Amino acid sequence: MKNLGNILVTGGAGFIGSNLIEHIIDNYRFNKIISIDNYYTGKKINHHKNNNVIYLKLNTVDILTNNIKILKNFKPKYIFHFAEFSRIVPSFKKLNDCWKFNTQGTFNVILYARKKKAKLIYSGSSSRFGKEENEHLSPYSWTKSKNIELIKNFSIWFDLNYTIVYFFNVYGKKQIKNHFMSAVIGIFEQQYIQNKPLTVVKPGNQKRDFTHVKDVVKGTVLAAFKGNKEEYQLGSGKNHKILSVAKMFKRKIIFTPKRKGERFTGKANYSKAFKDLGYEPTYNLQNYIKDFINKKNNP
Repeated sequence: MKNLGNILVTGGAGFIGSNLIEHIIDNYRFNKIISIDNYYTGKKINHHKNNNVIYLKLNTVDILTNNIKILKNFKPKYIFHFAEFSRIVPSFKKLNDCWKFNTQGTFNVILYARKKKAKLIYSGSSSRFGKEENEHLSPYSWTKSKNIELIKNFSIWFDLNYTIVYFFNVYGKKQIKNHFMSAVIGIFEQQYIQNKPLTVVKPGNQKRDFTHVKDVVKGTVLAAFKGNKEEYQLGSGKNHKILSVAKMFKRKIIFTPKRKGERFTGKANYSKAFKDLGYEPTYNLQNYIKDFINKKNNP
């Protein structure tokens, strides 16, 4: 069993971060994991009861603060950076938060990784892949694309070690359901639980690649110790029409107006991740939705 040494996870109490920590606990040896999270979307219920996992309530902009001794003295081998503003449409209204978390916060995380000589694993945005081929459709996608540019330049300027992974519409255990940062599957699940119609953004035939969180975290850890200044798309390699996904829940559907900033289609090409990392998705969206409905109707 591989030992990952010391690990820092930003956003470790959030959806993907908490699943990543669980995956590491279950499948690897490690010395210590420190999670930093400002609990913007993270939850204490996502904490893992493990003596070698420490949770700090902290904004990433403050990661370099000298009076936080545990971080000052910590020597992580890997830094998994998930603590960013992560939604396209809300980034228009929450511009200050998007800028603080994705620009100021990530810059300080990069500085911390450089100072500690740690390998940075950064979650890029799959919004850059699609028919539009435009990284500037929203404040969110713009900040994410600039962060990748910055990380690559830091590698040239200061020999920063990094790997970039791209997530595609992640769903699964601990996903956000009742929050303005909720994603499609989480929104549909919450509406189903509340016996409300499912809301589909017009026209409904836009396509997305949906990836189970367990596939994502497995691929992310593989990228951490196998990837070397590379970029990997971690998706299912299949896309579904949003309307078709809504119909899987077998509930009434209503349409909502088209929203700016969103691409029309997106699908992962994980061939490089398969070749370099051995990554291959194993979960099926339709089976997941069937299991969800069965559990809610037969508690």
